[in-house]
Amino acid sequence: MSYATTEITSAEIVSDNPVHQRLYFPYEEAAKVISGKVLELGCGWGRGVEKLISASEHYTGLDKNEGLIKALQEKYPEHYFNTADFPDLSEFDNNTFDFVVTFQVIEHIQNDHKFLEEANRVLKPGGKIILTTVNKTYSLSRNPWHVREYKTKELRDLMAKYFKTVDTMGVGGNEKVWKYYEENKVSVNETMKWDVLNLQHRLPAWMLRIPYEFMNRRNREKLMNVTGGLAAEINWDDHFLCVEPDKCIDFYFVGTK
Repeated sequence: MSYATTEITSAEIVSDNPVHQRLYFPYEEAAKVISGKVLELGCGWGRGVEKLISASEHYTGLDKNEGLIKALQEKYPEHYFNTADFPDLSEFDNNTFDFVVTFQVIEHIQNDHKFLEEANRVLKPGGKIILTTVNKTYSLSRNPWHVREYKTKELRDLMAKYFKTVDTMGVGGNEKVWKYYEENKVSVNETMKWDVLNLQHRLPAWMLRIPYEFMNRRNREKLMNVTGGLAAEINWDDHFLCVEPDKCIDFYFVGTK
């Protein structure tokens, strides 16, 4: 199966490593607290599936990619995988799951209100959703695969409509993580200076996806040389949960039903 796009991010392509490690970190954190029946919305190629399975009684993974879902079901036959068109979760009854985990998904969902409403519905009373998404403040360019991005208050206010309490945290990083981010920022800004007509914000998203993929891949490969191997050295434990989400590249929010 193929998943080596810059949006999905491979664990096997070295230039993807800094992003992969940042996206894997929340699985390590979630595995410390989850239990019982766990639903993951947007399991993708299974970046952290094994970690979640090890901490849960039963795991359910949903994603829109039929090929990836089929491969995961074959690999983990004792658990349940299926394709889904989010935000619809009508396959599941009310009060079914102890935890809902959804990492880097909500920014892709047109109806984010319905997405959270459905997550709440399938959670048992007192159940929790663990959600990550990018912090708009630290985005370096428009991502045409994202319907929207959030700032801290926007995401907190949105989740507060559907959950009794919302704990707001972020994915922090050490000096290596931030050095890579700053190098990436310089590189992206060098590219963006040629967009004198601001086409990245004027053109429809579908027209930008192919050039975005090409430029993003090229940029990550370039950073492999610029950072002198730093990209390969970053690991998931170079990240940590931070109580100041405004200062983090990604949000890590926990909502309780």
